Amino acid sequence: METRFSRGVGHLQVNVFTQGRARPVERASITIASHGQWDILERLTTGVYGQTEKINLATPPPAFSAEPSEIRPYSLYDLLISAEGYDNVRVEGVQVLPFTTALQDVDLEARATPRTQLITIDDNTLFGAYPPKDPEEETKPLPPGIGYIVLPNPVVPEYVVVHDGTPQNAAAANYHIPFADYIKNVASCEIYASWPEPALEANILAILSFTLNRIYTEWYRSRGYEFNITSSTAYDQAFVYGRNIFAEVSQVVDRLFTSYITKPHIRQPLFAQYCDGQRIQCPGWLSQWGSKALADQGYNSMDILKYYYGYDVHLMQASAVAGIPASFPGRNLQLGSTGPGVRLIQSQLNAIHNNYPALPLVRVDGLFGEDTLAAVTQFQHIFGNNATGTVDFSTWYTISRIYVAVARLAELL
Repeated sequence: METRFSRGVGHLQVNVFTQGRARPVERASITIASHGQWDILERLTTGVYGQTEKINLATPPPAFSAEPSEIRPYSLYDLLISAEGYDNVRVEGVQVLPFTTALQDVDLEARATPRTQLITIDDNTLFGAYPPKDPEEETKPLPPGIGYIVLPNPVVPEYVVVHDGTPQNAAAANYHIPFADYIKNVASCEIYASWPEPALEANILAILSFTLNRIYTEWYRSRGYEFNITSSTAYDQAFVYGRNIFAEVSQVVDRLFTSYITKPHIRQPLFAQYCDGQRIQCPGWLSQWGSKALADQGYNSMDILKYYYGYDVHLMQASAVAGIPASFPGRNLQLGSTGPGVRLIQSQLNAIHNNYPALPLVRVDGLFGEDTLAAVTQFQHIFGNNATGTVDFSTWYTISRIYVAVARLAELL
């Protein structure tokens, strides 16, 4: 008989590629063990798309991630990834929550004499010990006219440069992370993917707004730093290089990554600060556990945001997305659609086929026929979009990002 304290089950899939997702790595070997014990639980091999099968793994009871708990609400696993001609990667502390899918992406570097890279994943901020955020004003002065260009409206950048430490730590590494990947990483560090979707949406919109405010106001660059944001929770948001994310978080980010919250009469995204709301109280900011409780009561994501940031907050869309060939055309493309948007998607899918040859080729004719439907559906299955065969907002930009990675690799060869 199951109780609220019965053990749970979660899922894990490992995706192995090289050159920033430009090419899958087939026949990579993955060994999975309990964290810190190295008692081998599973041995997996990637297929033609660089993916393993999705496997089930034991987790703590779901109740531990549904409310604050002194017991870690997720299981920890260690992975060793190897492939001939590439460096080995060891990932320690992969987090698997009950009834969610953990995605561990691994970008291998080709090398004749392999070395082993170690990635260590820190605890989620709701469970681990992290310094609290130092309060700041929710709107910022724009940088002075000394060479910094403030755009008329916020733009989603192609990359976020993340400083892996406090701003004053000059020895800390700077990582260039694709914007959507950065948001997925932070959300997987800051909240639990097992929460109701309105709570995920509200927290991710706060993370998006926080990040875009830092970028739009040139907060660090105008002070002489060579980065956009830090991984220090005292200054910014948690970020762990190379950590696993969650499919549930990924899908929400793909739908919302051009959105941010703001208030009337300000141009910039709201500097949406937040805290856990249990160990740390932060009046006027979003409470992470409070957002989960409100979602349980039936609040939608905007109701939650208004509850914390004020009833005058509203959603805005970034004016552009940098680094992609074309913006979403404003309507879904599906079986029977025609026009230049269809032609562009067909061309991009064929370019991606060059590195993912199991992806079907399509005729580039601007007509969304059965062959395009099959290719789109297969692409969605590979890259984590809902496999509907319709090119919606999320799928359009996922195709664009993979196409850009493939095109850049082709330029280097």
